[in-house]
Amino acid sequence: MMSTVRGSALLGFQEFAASQGIDPDSALTEIGLPEYPLDAQLSGAQFNALVELCAARSSNPLFGLQFGLCQGTQSLGTLLYAMRSAANVGEALNLLTRYFHIHSDGALVRLERQANSALLLYDVTDGTLVSVRQTVELAMGIAACLLRELLGHAWKPKSLMLRHCAPNNRMAYRALLGIPPRFDSPVNAWVFDESLLAIPLGATNVRCQQLAQQHIDELARVTLQELPSYVQNRLRNELVHGPVTLRDMADYMMISPRTLQRYLSAEGTRFQELLDETRQAMAVRYLCDSSISLTQMASLLGYADLSSFSRAFARWNGVSPQKWKQRTQHTHR
Repeated sequence: MMSTVRGSALLGFQEFAASQGIDPDSALTEIGLPEYPLDAQLSGAQFNALVELCAARSSNPLFGLQFGLCQGTQSLGTLLYAMRSAANVGEALNLLTRYFHIHSDGALVRLERQANSALLLYDVTDGTLVSVRQTVELAMGIAACLLRELLGHAWKPKSLMLRHCAPNNRMAYRALLGIPPRFDSPVNAWVFDESLLAIPLGATNVRCQQLAQQHIDELARVTLQELPSYVQNRLRNELVHGPVTLRDMADYMMISPRTLQRYLSAEGTRFQELLDETRQAMAVRYLCDSSISLTQMASLLGYADLSSFSRAFARWNGVSPQKWKQRTQHTHR
């Protein structure tokens, strides 16, 4: 299922691309995007290809990160306003994780707590994309701006974890972000002290917060046509915690399993098909980007053991996950 990105993700693109010596209109045309894409709904593949193209054309491997830092939080729109109206930083980030799919249904944002640390995680879930380094770093740049905006002087990250391998110019990251990333990590995440989540965001204008919440609720309302994408988004979020069944999903949506299956059938799919598609896309993403073991991968995809995952992967792709990764790495080189 093709992922989509709101056109607002390209706010400031023309100006930034031009500053990097790129003709922005030429780049947009080459990718098949309109000259003024802000009101358009982009495919995830187009957005990713555009950022990768610009990084190559400008000979700047940090193009995505620098564009994210330059763009800041403006692309979040009404969601940013609702976050600013939250009681504290934790509530604001929970709003981000809950409604991020409005901006992109091909990526996932999560907030986790581990051993007195908070992790704001980002993952591209569109398995059709082979190289997502630039898109990931763009998102982490925006996340840095958001956390700095919410926390001010209190923003002192412990680390930045990136799943992809280290480049030659590692120190350039320190100059831009204040810390060098930890490459070849199992996840993409900003890591910071958990206590920062409790920091209040100042006086809350209740009426403004209600209006902003109402608006994003309207944007996030699921139509029947959008139901398959919604189910897949929930699966991506929940599989890391263990297997997800049709009943689990129906309980979350407060409908019966039979009703959910009937709604999905009306859209030409079934829960098991969506589960398989989601796992397949996540598996490809992990194999392309991550250095985690296949056993860990099986667990993150909700499989009871490695053999179950390997059989499923072979059914999807005709080869074992080990052979698939070897072929992909050879082709990429």
